[in-house]
Amino acid sequence: MDTSTMKGDCSVPSFKAAELNIKLSMDPVNHHDVFTFGTVFTNHMLTIEWDASEGWQRPMIRPFENLPLHPACSSLHYGVQLFEGLKAYRGDDNRLRLFRPMLNMERMVRSAKRACLPIFEPSELLECIRKLVEVDQDWIPRSDTASLYIRPTLISTEPILSVRKPGRALLFVIMSLAGSFYQATAKGLSLWADAKYTRAWQGGTGDCKMGGNYGGGLVAQSEAEDNGCQQVLWLYGEDHQITEAGTLNIFVHWINEDGEEELATPPLNGIILAGVNRQSILELTRQWGEFKVTERYLNMAQLCGALKQGRVKQVFGSGTACMICSVGEIIYMGEHLHIPCQDKRTQLSARILKQLTDIQYGRTPSDWTFLV
Repeated sequence: MDTSTMKGDCSVPSFKAAELNIKLSMDPVNHHDVFTFGTVFTNHMLTIEWDASEGWQRPMIRPFENLPLHPACSSLHYGVQLFEGLKAYRGDDNRLRLFRPMLNMERMVRSAKRACLPIFEPSELLECIRKLVEVDQDWIPRSDTASLYIRPTLISTEPILSVRKPGRALLFVIMSLAGSFYQATAKGLSLWADAKYTRAWQGGTGDCKMGGNYGGGLVAQSEAEDNGCQQVLWLYGEDHQITEAGTLNIFVHWINEDGEEELATPPLNGIILAGVNRQSILELTRQWGEFKVTERYLNMAQLCGALKQGRVKQVFGSGTACMICSVGEIIYMGEHLHIPCQDKRTQLSARILKQLTDIQYGRTPSDWTFLV
């Protein structure tokens, strides 16, 4: 197979988008006005196999179908797998755009290194995905409230029960319709905070997009729902540091301890996922230059104190699936903490959301978008 190189490493073998094979499905495009996130899939998928002795094989776009996996596949037994998530948008000009997709591709490579799975040239995968979106472009809604969710996934297909670095792997990409992720309410998202559960820890994989980070949180999510909340506010350490909210990066807009208006989010310290929207919000608000924007440690004592003193303007989360969600309530140590949800016209999150969606749907020209 031909090879391509990653930046700074001329020895990394990769598949080549130029060698892509395409086998088209005969199934019609099914348009759905009502659907649940992640349940309606397009007609095609991308698959790329890897073998330690032969390297990456030719990429293939093929009809969507179930995967043939050996029962001893180590991804099934030991969680040797990872994934990504990004979206394709149909703009007001009917052109298709991806939002900062190279950040997803590069993060996927970082996760692959951590999982001992084969790495690749990010731009080659992006070109394969661009072609997949092009093939299934009729699935992308003509709507500014819906999009096409793209799920690249890399799994070990090594058929062995030994715990070891895999010698076989499969990279595949599937796509599904994406609408609202959380049920929107005027009160905002409700979060349940209990320090008995930990999402991630120093030296772990919390900064990678691996399935175990999410599956391991289901019991906490179930408990949150039992307590009348929609999601978990993940805490860490004896001082109950605020880390993430469900699958979201979290932001606090407040007047800080020094009397300054500040937008703060936890730092990338190994337990926080480097979200694409997180990075975009930080860069966008720093460009405004209107208030302090920081990556700093935040704990529940600081938040509770700020709430009692009336210094909190808004708390919100950001992620690919939901974009931006305002937080309205946190249940912590038996106390219901009311989080201010200002009028939508004056919320910082609403202003950020409008600017980001204007970019994603092509209303505002930006080099953050990638044309299909």
